[in-house]
Amino acid sequence: MSVRRTAVVVALAGTALATTALGAGTATAHGSLQNPLSRVYGCYLENPEQPKSAACKAAIAYGGTQAMYDWNGIRIGDAAGRHRQLIPDGRLCSANATEFVGLDLARNDWPATNLTAGASTTFKFRATAPHRGTFQLFMTNSSYNPNLPLSWSNLDTTPFASITDPVVVNGYYSFPVTVPTGKTGRQMIYAIWQRSDSPEAFYTCSDVTFDGTGTAAAPAAVVPASDTSAHHDHAAAPAVAPVAAAAVPAAAPATSKQLAETGTDRSTGLMTAVGTSFVLAGGAVAVLHRRRRIEGRSAR
Repeated sequence: MSVRRTAVVVALAGTALATTALGAGTATAHGSLQNPLSRVYGCYLENPEQPKSAACKAAIAYGGTQAMYDWNGIRIGDAAGRHRQLIPDGRLCSANATEFVGLDLARNDWPATNLTAGASTTFKFRATAPHRGTFQLFMTNSSYNPNLPLSWSNLDTTPFASITDPVVVNGYYSFPVTVPTGKTGRQMIYAIWQRSDSPEAFYTCSDVTFDGTGTAAAPAAVVPASDTSAHHDHAAAPAVAPVAAAAVPAAAPATSKQLAETGTDRSTGLMTAVGTSFVLAGGAVAVLHRRRRIEGRSAR
């Protein structure tokens, strides 16, 4: 390969590296239930730095603020339908990811959405990256106790709703559902969104009540444009063993209002990528000019 062609290739490689790094700083997460309101999205809307509800305060004290900024990223990258095998009892709301451990706290005061048993309603999933796949919605059964860690056996064996390839409209997946009959008091809806174009799956815990003690659906919230930009798959979150709430001290929160919602400090990656690109391109040009000077001397 000639020096000139080599210079061009190196320069292009530098540009590609910058482009890749820029892409890596974009949204790497995908959404959460807004109606009925999920635990993580509810705590995010409260403001992770100054949460209002006792449950969100406890979850943040236990697991840190960053989980709430990453509200759209409770996921397992290689799930491929193996939800029960990969997520142990007591860790359903965090999908067994250490970052989201605060969401697994067993409490009877998590903010909850009012539902009516047997009624038809519309659920909304706030989507920050659309994908083909299926949503499965499970309701807790008579064995559920909000004061105890959520187990797979606390969920009905079959989903009360299953929706495949809904269409994103104005940033939401919206789908009509019929709420199960015979439900009373405080319950939970566990949502699994399994992609069909990837083994990746997303998980959501939404507390609901059937006695009117909860609240109406959460208002629409504006999500920064950066959360709806290009998607890049990422590795599975590390699995950890179930832990009791008192067994682990509260994590040191990664607190900063400058942290991106998806947990990425994009400015660092951006500067590094652009700097690397210019260095590579500049080196290639220098080589080319040196070659030209040598050829000029030889001609003389």
